[in-house]
Amino acid sequence: MQQTLPVIRTTPADMDWGTDLWDQCDQIEKHTQSGIDLLELYVKFVKERTEIELGYAKQLRNLTKKYAKRGSKEELDCKFSNHASFQEILNELNDYAGQREIVAENMTTGICAELNKYLQDLKQERKGHLSEAKKAQQNLESSFKHLESIKKRFAKEWAEAEKATQQAEKTEHDVNATKMDVEKAKNHAHARTHTAEESRNDYAAELQKYNKEQNYFYYTEIPQIFNKMQEMDEQRIRHLAKGYCQFSDVEKKVLPIISKCLEGIAAAGNKINEKQDSMLFIEQHKSGFERPADVEFEDYSQGIKAATSDSSLNPPKVRAKLWPFGKKHKPPAAEDFSHLPPEQRKKKLQAKIDDINKELQKTQDQSDALEKMKGVYEQNPQLGDPTSLEPQISETTHHIGRLRGELAKYETWLSEAVGGEESANVINNNAQHVNVAADQTRNLYTEFDDEFEDVDPPLGQCTVLYNFEGNSEGTVSIAEGELLSIMEEDKGDGWMRVLKGNGEEGFIPSSYISRDS
Repeated sequence: MQQTLPVIRTTPADMDWGTDLWDQCDQIEKHTQSGIDLLELYVKFVKERTEIELGYAKQLRNLTKKYAKRGSKEELDCKFSNHASFQEILNELNDYAGQREIVAENMTTGICAELNKYLQDLKQERKGHLSEAKKAQQNLESSFKHLESIKKRFAKEWAEAEKATQQAEKTEHDVNATKMDVEKAKNHAHARTHTAEESRNDYAAELQKYNKEQNYFYYTEIPQIFNKMQEMDEQRIRHLAKGYCQFSDVEKKVLPIISKCLEGIAAAGNKINEKQDSMLFIEQHKSGFERPADVEFEDYSQGIKAATSDSSLNPPKVRAKLWPFGKKHKPPAAEDFSHLPPEQRKKKLQAKIDDINKELQKTQDQSDALEKMKGVYEQNPQLGDPTSLEPQISETTHHIGRLRGELAKYETWLSEAVGGEESANVINNNAQHVNVAADQTRNLYTEFDDEFEDVDPPLGQCTVLYNFEGNSEGTVSIAEGELLSIMEEDKGDGWMRVLKGNGEEGFIPSSYISRDS
């Protein structure tokens, strides 16, 4: 298997800043400054990108929060697959927003923070190299000035020596000059020449020294400084290249999770089941009532027959108006959910029983725990006083008794709702529209008020099973456990006439009583 070797970028050995750019100090200074400016520009660019990511993530989170379902009605809607899928989409979008925040955080810590720290070190390093080059340049200029001063002194001394030599020769050829004057002039010329020779030697030594320093400056010192700056700039480029790659890598790291979020959104769409939603809607709102029967023909051509006591005791049948698109006024909620249609009542009662069972199990577990703790305290008094638990045990026992009573009550109502569904349909149907019947029969009951005094004796006795509020005309209110006299049997419409102990008489639902044997 052939192994792939990494690509190594090389620079020719004879190409470097110190050799080829020895006289371009100003350009090197500008170039390195331009590199620092680019690095700062990239950091600023990444920082603005993170701000965009954070703003985008914040807007996404606000959007999901705005459209998230809250409240009991929304929770009921979420049972439908199309509603639930939309909530799942919002959850996935919220997770997607979290990944955008991670991108911003990683860019801030992995790129901006690292490059900012490196920028400070880079500026200091560049400043040090430039300062070193400037100092070397100043030293060379100082040496050159010193050389120039020694050179000038040598020129001056040599001119003075030549002048003294010429004066000595002139004095020697002067016939008027004494031997002493000639000797004095020669000694002066010799002294000046000796001084000039010393200045010449100093100049030569200083020149040799300067040339050596200049050679070191141009061939060793400056190339070393410039090569260090070249290495510094190449390192800057490598850091910048790494920052460029990180810009992509940060995004790549979150792509798997972002892909999962998008897959989750697609899965939420594919999960929708329109048939199941339709069935669920039916289950939630099916009333269980039968459709209204045909309207009977009422023949008024035969004239109005004389009223009898029987007709006075039976309210005329009034057809219930079950318009499917009409506005319905919700009756007040009853504890046994009798205000609901049969199907909905059964569901509500079953749900209530389930809740009571859960609460009962929880309370029973709490009671068992208290009993165990009491036993531990009795065996180990140092752990606690057993009598301190008595109030809690008593309260829990009372709560269990109350829950069991509630459970028995709701189970009785559920049994009645399941077992007497047909009669319940008629009762609820009449209860919803009793106001209509009452309004139309008000005059009829008024006309025969006097005849109620001559009613036959009671047909039997009964006991009230459930409370009933007789708010409509012709009905009477009854309370659970109350004894009543049956004055008129159910004629098939679900209502019967009774007489209360206080003399009050009226109609009640037939299924709300139990006949006494």
